[in-house]
Amino acid sequence: MSDVFHAMSSPVRRKILSMLKSRDMTAGEIAECLDVGKSTLSGHFNVLKAADLVSTSRSATTITYSLNVSVAEELIAMVATILSISKEEEDQSHD
Repeated sequence: MSDVFHAMSSPVRRKILSMLKSRDMTAGEIAECLDVGKSTLSGHFNVLKAADLVSTSRSATTITYSLNVSVAEELIAMVATILSISKEEEDQSHD
């Protein structure tokens, strides 16, 4: 899960994930929406793939990225649990 938190630490990677929420996109389509060099964008894609937040499919020279919803849901559940525990601890300290 530390790979996921690392991947989410970048505003560019969060933007990529946000774009992939609505539909699968090619690397070129994503690049058109971001002001980032191709080599930098490639590094962001590698981090997202390593965290299993995106999956890829290749057709000839075109790579299409898809959001891995199950990992994103797992992250949301974990954050919700952490926040819930923190809230419970805070409530107990006020008792």
